[in-house]
Amino acid sequence: MISAKKCQQIPAAKTLGSATPRKPVLSVSARKIKDNAADWHNLILKWETLNDAGFATANNIANTKISLLSDDKIELESSSPAFDENAEQRPREYSKELEALCEELQATLDGLTKIQVKMEKLSSTTKGVCELENYHYGQDSKRPLLFHTWPTAHFYEASRQLSDMYGAELLLKRTIVEELAHTTDHDLTLTYLSLWLHQPYVQSNSKLLLESMLLETGHRAL
Repeated sequence: MISAKKCQQIPAAKTLGSATPRKPVLSVSARKIKDNAADWHNLILKWETLNDAGFATANNIANTKISLLSDDKIELESSSPAFDENAEQRPREYSKELEALCEELQATLDGLTKIQVKMEKLSSTTKGVCELENYHYGQDSKRPLLFHTWPTAHFYEASRQLSDMYGAELLLKRTIVEELAHTTDHDLTLTYLSLWLHQPYVQSNSKLLLESMLLETGHRAL
């Protein structure tokens, strides 16, 4: 993982140009955006780790449900009418296992939620840097770049796109957690598993956005 604390700071002279009164502001801005890029990298790594763990749990839930439905079918076919009348009243041993798996998946969702909240804060912080720069420069289009080629607003656009992707993905995962343990449709269960694993709302350009931020801020070598 890239550690924001260990990132080498960009020298003020290279970052700020000749606008002496604004050096402290832009120096802080460059440092903040560079730290945010590292935080994006670390948060996405954590998200992927939890996503893999959540898929394993969801798969176990699906397998348990399939096994239970199969057992119930066999039981109903072989039971007597009197046995059937009392079937719903008897506690089932498997319910504890299924409940534990559902709690585990909910805990994973809670972890993903915390990560997404932090992503939103990174996007908000980057927006604040843009607004501060707008305040200092106004309509002046000749603004010194904080790093290599990206204007400051480009960092916010990339952060906003990533935050929106993971926000939409979190909503999808919340639906899956709510429905997975209750569905009895085999095809729907497989669809839920596929959606969890492949994360359709995390678009293919998300990796490019992240790597571009890391390259632009010096976390990746040019």
